[in-house]
Amino acid sequence: MTTVSAERLAAIFVEVADTLVDDFDLIEFLHMLTERATTLVGAAATGLVLADAHGRLEFMAASDENVKLLELFQLQYDQGPCLEAFASGQPVINVDLAGASGRWPRFAPRATAAGYQSVHAFPLRVRSQVIGAMNVFGDHRGGDFTDADVPLMQALTDVAAIGLLQERAISRGEMLTEQLQSALNSRIALEQAKGAVAQAAGISVDEAFLAIRAYAVGHHRKLTDLCYAIITERGTAERITSA
Repeated sequence: MTTVSAERLAAIFVEVADTLVDDFDLIEFLHMLTERATTLVGAAATGLVLADAHGRLEFMAASDENVKLLELFQLQYDQGPCLEAFASGQPVINVDLAGASGRWPRFAPRATAAGYQSVHAFPLRVRSQVIGAMNVFGDHRGGDFTDADVPLMQALTDVAAIGLLQERAISRGEMLTEQLQSALNSRIALEQAKGAVAQAAGISVDEAFLAIRAYAVGHHRKLTDLCYAIITERGTAERITSA
């Protein structure tokens, strides 16, 4: 694990717990969570899935486009560490992907082909309620989690789950499943917006996402609102990269 100062660690946990701000944006929050988790343990990439209204896992966020495709593959073939962590409510730790073909015959070879050598998965849970899971991928040998890393990462996902459950929409009496469905709709809008900006500017999807986030911050707009504008308002995609 990469050494993180106590001050930086505290700042990450405060950031993850702070879901009660007036301009809370769930999609931005989930992407922030994957980025902070990746940094916290010096991982190669992180992906996150949440359960929909019917208890089915849906891809929500990833630290990069490569792992997004891997998460979608995992859900398509219904096998992989996130599904195990979600079903059991327990973390999946230090799995060597090169030797995991018997456990995940489709997922493990696909993950190694993508350049990853190890994987861990942590449930997003509050007591007995599990609302999703987060995959953490490593791209080099010797990157196993230590005894200290596991409770740290589980604490991070627990705090994130508590934050999601306490968010203002839920406190107003809305069902969690309704919020998660709304988040899924927003994620679809984000994928469409990334594609539109990438095509308009001739850049990669990862670069398009960075441009969209930078524009949202610079113009004080919610990421989700900006994504809907990109896919519904003519000329918005072109303005993102010309700003």
